[in-house]
Amino acid sequence: MRPPQAMPAESVLGAPRPVGRPDLVPPAAPGSAPAGPGRPTVPPRPQPPAVHHAVICVNAPAMAASGPDGQLRGQGLHGFYRNGVRALARMELRLGGMEPLPLQGALTSTAQARFLGAVRVPGDLDPDPALTVERLRHADGVETVVVRNTGPRPARLPLEIAVGTDLGPVAEIAAGHRPPDLPGQVQSAGLRWTGPVHSAVVSAKPSPHAVLAGAGVLRWDLEVQPGARWSVELRTELEGAPTGPRPPGGRGTGVPLPWSEPEVRSDDSRAAPLVSRSLDALGGLLFADPDRPTDLYPASGAPWRFGLAPADALWAARLTLPLGTRLAAGTLRALARRQQLAPAPGRTEGLLPGGLRHGGPELPPTCTATEATLLFVTVLAEAWRWGLPRAEVTELLPAAERALAALRDGLVDGFVTDLSRPAEERSAHPVAARAEVQAQAHRAALHGAELLEAFGRPGAEGWRSWAAGLRGRFRERFWIDDLSGGRPAAGLAPGGQPLPALASCLVHLLDPGLAADGGRHESLLDREQTRLLAQRLVAPELDSGWGLRTLSAKSPRFNPLGHRGGAVRVHETALAIAGLAEAGHENEAGTLLEGLLAAAAHFEGRLPEMYAGEQRTPGCPPVPHPAACRPAAVSAAGAAHAVFALAGVRPDVPGGRVLVRPASTAPLGELELTGLRVAGEPFSVRVSRIGVAMVEEASADLQLVAR
Repeated sequence: MRPPQAMPAESVLGAPRPVGRPDLVPPAAPGSAPAGPGRPTVPPRPQPPAVHHAVICVNAPAMAASGPDGQLRGQGLHGFYRNGVRALARMELRLGGMEPLPLQGALTSTAQARFLGAVRVPGDLDPDPALTVERLRHADGVETVVVRNTGPRPARLPLEIAVGTDLGPVAEIAAGHRPPDLPGQVQSAGLRWTGPVHSAVVSAKPSPHAVLAGAGVLRWDLEVQPGARWSVELRTELEGAPTGPRPPGGRGTGVPLPWSEPEVRSDDSRAAPLVSRSLDALGGLLFADPDRPTDLYPASGAPWRFGLAPADALWAARLTLPLGTRLAAGTLRALARRQQLAPAPGRTEGLLPGGLRHGGPELPPTCTATEATLLFVTVLAEAWRWGLPRAEVTELLPAAERALAALRDGLVDGFVTDLSRPAEERSAHPVAARAEVQAQAHRAALHGAELLEAFGRPGAEGWRSWAAGLRGRFRERFWIDDLSGGRPAAGLAPGGQPLPALASCLVHLLDPGLAADGGRHESLLDREQTRLLAQRLVAPELDSGWGLRTLSAKSPRFNPLGHRGGAVRVHETALAIAGLAEAGHENEAGTLLEGLLAAAAHFEGRLPEMYAGEQRTPGCPPVPHPAACRPAAVSAAGAAHAVFALAGVRPDVPGGRVLVRPASTAPLGELELTGLRVAGEPFSVRVSRIGVAMVEEASADLQLVAR
């Protein structure tokens, strides 16, 4: 199946396409062949850099990456970046000719990191180091170096910082290519490098005592008295811009976060830091189009996909709706501006951008354009239920109608496959219909019907009828009977044969979407089928103890580091927790939640996009994935959502009601959430240890309903 013409495979909007990720690399060119007798030797592909041990600061559109020692060595992804360009590749510090002994290096927030090292004064016989070197780094390119002398004598020694850059694009660097360093030129208090498009400047305050342009060294001759400290601030700036449209920027000064800042109290001490650090991570990924600075939307993740991927942005916006509708509104408006508005050769009207995503070793690729287009309707409908003002919904409704039209025109044999392919190609060359795509289409149809009816548009009954027909077809053709009672197929091959892979993508069947009066839409699975799927999800072949594997460990092609071949993806585990709890399978939800919380504790509350699907064993932490985004929008939003879902807050603001139905098993013990937002007003709820909810703050215009 060819990639849709709308975009290259799994690229991101607003940033160069990274090619270091195995699931993002396009297939080999047609006709390519391995080297052999009579053929020229093909040079090996550069090894993409691993970042699982890197300390990465993110504040869109800026990013900084180094090892835990804080030194920027120009290796791998090391450096300061802005708008997809490496402004500075090297910043190596030596005090008295020695690199500080690394003691600690860690994030203090998503945008900032602190590194601490120690240096012994030359000739000092005391075994305890007298000097400490602290580096305080911000993703925006500012770094403060502080030298402290805790010894009994003055310290007189040179501080040298070697700097350099290649002004390389992040896409090439992520693929393992290392452009040569550019020659530097002295500029007042620092150095300048000039490339074909951009220039970079490093300036220091106070100014260096010497600047060696040829060696790229800034030098200070220090004399630090006992008990004293000395500091210097270094600022890296990128100048110049490519021709064409201005790139997206970050959250500007004075623009508030597009969500409320909640406070979490729980008997389980892991819950509060997971929520706060996840939201901090998501905040570092916020972009805005240059002409719409208040319409914020999240990038997919850093460092690999530091730009707008529509499906990921919509998932993050949807999962943070308990904190308000502003992120959803900004994301929906940004994507409506990018929607395909008119038919074109090989393109579908109403489609959102997106490419093919690798589906794993046993399943076909997924089309993220299809996922995003269907999810657009759901996010708009659910944001309306949470309190998105009617005027804003009305403004976005034409884009939702175009998305529904793309769904209507994209059916093959009653099922949904790849909406980005022209109708004649879908008929001539059918591809597999994946189960989660049917769930997304079913949910979009029901949500679309609600919007059309509520806003006086035609077509609501037609979409409800189509959704009912899809439920019947799905239950008939997607269910596989076996000795354990059966399970849903992950997909249907073009000939109608079920694809029996057991994969985490089946959790989407547990997500029918928010309906009127705080209820749930009817699922593609009946009650008994849902129960059987719940049992499958917590069985050891899928549940690693740290979360759900993307592919069953019993599969002969299981790979614990496979992006969709066995690794744990936080987003899908969070969806399973919420879906199981809402469907009444609270013990199973609690089992998966415990694994996610345990993993988060090992990642200091900052869950990456994914990690290895190795079985959890006592004393062994989860294994990081070398190519995982950290932070990632869907994992950050999903981790917070897994906690919020336990309170069971399900609003219907247009109907003037909010249903609160918490998990009766209270897997976190007593849980108190303050600072949520329903109808734009503060909403606070407390869940007791026996699963009874008490709403402590809410809009006076809402009727509270408990079940």
